[in-house]
Formats: sequence, C-alpha cells, structure tokens
Amino acid sequence: MNKINPAKLHNSKWTAVNPLNREKHFLVTEVEFDEDGSVLVCKVEAVLSNTEYSIDWIELKNQDKWLQGWK
Repeated sequence: MNKINPAKLHNSKWTAVNPLNREKHFLVTEVEFDEDGSVLVCKVEAVLSNTEYSIDWIELKNQDKWLQGWK
C-alpha cells in the first residue's frame, strides 16, 4: 500500500500499472479539500495527452493500480 499525505498530493507523479489509451504517466493537477481537511476532488493529468481525469484519491494507495513516481 502506497503511503500518501493528502497535503502533499498536489503535483505528485504517478504511474498507472495498467495504462489506459497508452497513457501511463500522470501528474496530480488539482486537489480540493473541505473544511475538515478531507479530500473532495482529485484530478490527474496524463503527461502524454494532457487529458484530465477525476479520481478517488484513495485509489492511489492501491499498488495494484498505481505506482508512486514515474517508472
């Protein structure tokens, strides 16, 4: 399980284990928090095509789906 601090999530780099549309490297471009500090919105952008996707940031903890950094 990847350890993630939500406060340091913005601009972090991720590699998808199973690439989607030949997109494998992603950068977290937007993170929105509520009043309690919980993450409401997490958007990742594909480096190759600049396509943005909204994801549940908890998915980034799953090493079967995501690897931290660009590998």
